[in-house]
Amino acid sequence: MDKLSGYIALTRIDKPIGIYLVLWPALWALWLASNGTPDLHILVVFIFGAILMRSAGCVINDYADRHFDGKVERTCQRPLATGLLSSKEALIFFMVLCLIAFSLVLTLNTLTILLSLGAVFLAVLYPFMKRHTYWPQAFLGAAFAWAIPMAFSSVLNEVPWEVWPIFITTLVWSLIYDTAYAVGDMKDDLKIGVKSTAILFSKYLWQWIAFFQFIMLGLLFWIGQLFDLGIGYYLSLLVVLCWFALDLKRLATKNAQQAFQVFLQNHWIGLIILLGIIFN
Repeated sequence: MDKLSGYIALTRIDKPIGIYLVLWPALWALWLASNGTPDLHILVVFIFGAILMRSAGCVINDYADRHFDGKVERTCQRPLATGLLSSKEALIFFMVLCLIAFSLVLTLNTLTILLSLGAVFLAVLYPFMKRHTYWPQAFLGAAFAWAIPMAFSSVLNEVPWEVWPIFITTLVWSLIYDTAYAVGDMKDDLKIGVKSTAILFSKYLWQWIAFFQFIMLGLLFWIGQLFDLGIGYYLSLLVVLCWFALDLKRLATKNAQQAFQVFLQNHWIGLIILLGIIFN
């Protein structure tokens, strides 16, 4: 039973915010690619794929951080840090989750199957980037955004260039919310040598976040033009603008708890945009 609870803890299934952050952009893409009427089978594949690949990402993240998590208060009780599960068990579990996700993708077209290999590559790459660059959040964004070209390819059997503004929007969004998340870990990260955009931006944190918010809103406006979206979509962007202003106010306090709340609540932005796309 302890082992089972360890495997469940590895997936962070009890903390579904990561699933939402993967799922909302994928659903943006499905709705846009299908002109508002996504195929039920494809929709189910992407929902369960988001759950499985986010879980797999958490597992490989804990494997990559297994020598660091025990030194950080927030992560010291993770199954690999406590020894409840071994590194080998974690890697096998990661592969099982990826294989289950891949079995779902096998029900889609060949192009989407090929693109899914990129999702696994990015999921593995991201956690190791924290040792080598101050921009691991960008790699996380790429991993989360990879569902977007997959969604278009599953519907259209091609990846049109209009995919990439949505991809970049999702990547920029990750720089916003995951930088806020990293604020709480700055002290421990500096001690153990892990890098992040929160450390890089440091005292200019809210100014950099404002810059990325501006870029994201500009890209979202452009997406509305590219896909000929209506008033409902632009009203959703107005809501996002107000939400971003509130987030900046909280981040300007330089309070770690406030920054974490910004992260926790940011997935609602993805849902607001999705509703704008659906009811445009």
